[in-house]
Amino acid sequence: MRVAVVGAGNFGTVIANIVARNGCETYLVVRNQNQLEDMLRDRENKRYLPGYKLADDVRPTADLQLAAGESELLFITVPSTSFRQAAKALRPYVKPSAFVISGTKGVEATNFRLMSQIVADEIPQGIVGVLSGPNLAEEIAAGLFAGTVIASKDPKLVATVQEYLQSSRFRVYGNSDVYGVELGGALKNIYAIICGMATTLQVGQNALAMVMTRSLAEMNRFAKRMDANAITFLGLAGVGDLIATCSSEHSRNFQLGREIARGLTLDEAQTKLGKLAEGVNTLQVVFDKKEELGVYMPLVDGLYRVLFRNENMLSVIGELMTSVQQPDVESISAV
Repeated sequence: MRVAVVGAGNFGTVIANIVARNGCETYLVVRNQNQLEDMLRDRENKRYLPGYKLADDVRPTADLQLAAGESELLFITVPSTSFRQAAKALRPYVKPSAFVISGTKGVEATNFRLMSQIVADEIPQGIVGVLSGPNLAEEIAAGLFAGTVIASKDPKLVATVQEYLQSSRFRVYGNSDVYGVELGGALKNIYAIICGMATTLQVGQNALAMVMTRSLAEMNRFAKRMDANAITFLGLAGVGDLIATCSSEHSRNFQLGREIARGLTLDEAQTKLGKLAEGVNTLQVVFDKKEELGVYMPLVDGLYRVLFRNENMLSVIGELMTSVQQPDVESISAV
């Protein structure tokens, strides 16, 4: 099996290492020339995943045609803001019926397109899949136990990814609900920012539990209005991903929330971290969509006011805590 991974961030590097160790001829596409030279020299992604050597069969390259031309399985793991550009660049080289998997959790700002939909738009000859779940790259690289979800309408794609991406410490579960799996992975990044803020404010475990469960309620409410299957959010790609991202120092979005709570502006926090937190872009897109659809999402509303309207964080929290009481489980109580 020949595999191409387009995007040499921490998650793309982890995927490349796993499939290479499973015997695949693996190309890891690196856009930055300095990063590529460093990786070829050191056999390590020191920029995004320092301390972990590349597997022997991982071949870093900047040549898309070389990487994708004969690959039967492709993973795209670039940021959502450059995802369509990457897919367009890949299109001339992707073989008909190749499996093309999105490993990016985000939403395109201009038209609320998820990454799998962009793959379908730009690489129509490919068969589309989505990889999502509680996949903190540093933990996977360290060999800690973890699991992920591969979602596709094509059972062969699901079986192939399960075969080549699994290991004794990494399980791969299948799902046919592509939209639900992908939407859950995008939405939870918003709430990870909130949980990072709450952790820094030392609100306590009771409050964090409340934030996470109300986050899940908002995700379900939004999913229903977007005609997604809310049941998917009860699985690994929904609540599983939410728990991991909302409680880990490895999460970029969680880190961003912590810096905001320490008093930095959004721009200052992003500059300090030096890493893209997908939740910022997703927040803007989801805020606009929930306004359009009239979906009740007070946590999204509150975070948007803090980050983009520069409203006082503690005042917003006070308003949220004293707002009209709502049902706990809305699938049982009337909405």
